Amino acid sequence: MNRRLYFMLPDIDSAHAMLDDLLLARVNADRIHFLARPDTPMENLPEAAISERTDLIEGLEIGMGLGALTGLVAGLVAISIPTWWYTKPIPVIATILICALVGLLAGGMWTALVATNIPNTQLKQFEGRIAKGQVLMMVLAPFHRVQEVRKLVAEKHPEAAYSGIWPTEHVMFP
Repeated sequence: MNRRLYFMLPDIDSAHAMLDDLLLARVNADRIHFLARPDTPMENLPEAAISERTDLIEGLEIGMGLGALTGLVAGLVAISIPTWWYTKPIPVIATILICALVGLLAGGMWTALVATNIPNTQLKQFEGRIAKGQVLMMVLAPFHRVQEVRKLVAEKHPEAAYSGIWPTEHVMFP
């Protein structure tokens, strides 16, 4: 399982140096993303994807669940309406499954489209520092490399502030 590490960097120059050091440490380039003010020239830094900047994934998950539930209810209503007078009825299980699947797909798509306009709630804590000109670096690292990446960043760039991990660190056994 992967973890997303957050680091706040003071400026773009520090972000370029950090990217070079992580690439030399064999962290994949497609797993490193940066987020800065809209007017900041990012040059060749990989920018955060729309799924990282917005609540797209959460919206998709919620919409799929609600859509499947709505489709299930619609399927139950559809089988309760008599159809003998205009067509041969579809089997009950097939009707319910088709309605639930259509609801799942439609609900997921619609809520994902809406969620692309909602800023990511996990990044809310960084908005103030980004507005002041700092740069947020997000590194998606496998669980077994999290400590290695944190140590590398702390040794090579003491100006970088570690700002947390997602999913959060927690102790399994107290």
